Amino acid sequence: MATKVLVPLLGEGVEEVTVTKWLKKEGDSVNELEPLLEVNTDKVDTEIPSPATGTVLKILAEEGVPAKVGSILAFIGKPGEAVDGGKVESAPQVKAKVSSEQSSVAEVSTQHATRSTDLGFISPVVAKIAAEHGVNLQQVQGTGLNGRITKNDVMAFVESGKQTVVPRPTQHATPTVTPIVGDQLIKHTAIRKQIAEHMLMSKHTSPHVLTVMEADMSRVARHRSANKETFARDGINLTFTAYFMTAIVAGLKAYPNVNSSWTDEGVLVHKAVNIGMATSLGEEGLIVPVIKGADNLSLLAMARAVNDLANRARSKKLQPDDVKGGTFTLTNHGISGSLFAFPVINQPQCGILGVGAMQKRVVVIDDAIAIRPMVYLSFVFDHRILDGASADWFLAKVKETLENWN
Repeated sequence: MATKVLVPLLGEGVEEVTVTKWLKKEGDSVNELEPLLEVNTDKVDTEIPSPATGTVLKILAEEGVPAKVGSILAFIGKPGEAVDGGKVESAPQVKAKVSSEQSSVAEVSTQHATRSTDLGFISPVVAKIAAEHGVNLQQVQGTGLNGRITKNDVMAFVESGKQTVVPRPTQHATPTVTPIVGDQLIKHTAIRKQIAEHMLMSKHTSPHVLTVMEADMSRVARHRSANKETFARDGINLTFTAYFMTAIVAGLKAYPNVNSSWTDEGVLVHKAVNIGMATSLGEEGLIVPVIKGADNLSLLAMARAVNDLANRARSKKLQPDDVKGGTFTLTNHGISGSLFAFPVINQPQCGILGVGAMQKRVVVIDDAIAIRPMVYLSFVFDHRILDGASADWFLAKVKETLENWN
């Protein structure tokens, strides 16, 4: 009997995936646990292994089409073996009349929607439906486990007609561009679309402000040189990213308001320190896996976590939970040679720290000229939460931690 390839449950609250690429086609042989296809959910590309050894008899799921968890993607069996008919089941969509005014609503974050008390986990599907129909999740009564808001709760709320429309800033339509001979149209990938939507939403949500300081990395560089071989014996690559992460932790401990999110009721200061690490995927875009409980990690543990997340991101082994729950973000744009930048805040966080390329530069120390490895630290913050002085205090603490590394 042919083996069914089903959409797996990839994380709590993940109800559907989008097939981004089939690695095998009908008629191809495949071994058990060999990568069969790639799917995308919540900006995470994940490889799905084959559940059996055999031949791909029939593929039901088309690339770019959503599929509900548990539905059949394909059949694997012996050549010529008959398979049952089937179809891919997509997650149901809300069927409700929505006025043109209601369609212009504020975006709902898929990470931490909040009300007077914490809403708890909000799945990407619930957040998407709420955003599309102008539902303020603070008004929805959850019927799920521990009061969690489910998709059915949002659908029922929409159909009741009780939702309050929340206006958002006017968005300008994308200018029409007429291609000419020789132009090439590169279709948007699912990840590129999600990045674009999130970046646009972030700029419309937070008043972004940039402050920049320069840090002397001499002590960090000496410490790394003295310890990288010891770390390597444990299979760990001691990168500068681990030092920047640890310095951020020191800054967040000293100024907890930076580890926060804006809500209509007040500034929500997060107890957990979960630092996102922007990771480039090349031309495919970028992803931000999160180091959970970063404030409890030694430099060794931090370096191990950095290595693990970076490797799994580039090999498409991340799970949806790996990119959720961030409270602050680091982006190391200096890898490509950039000196300083103006990063976009990863909503609904308060800020993001950009690290530029480390360069030896001439500096004045105690009225003497010296050459030191220097790096620019670019801190972009939400001006609703922080003022210039408090933002500078945080950044100064990060700088101090790096320059006085012990």
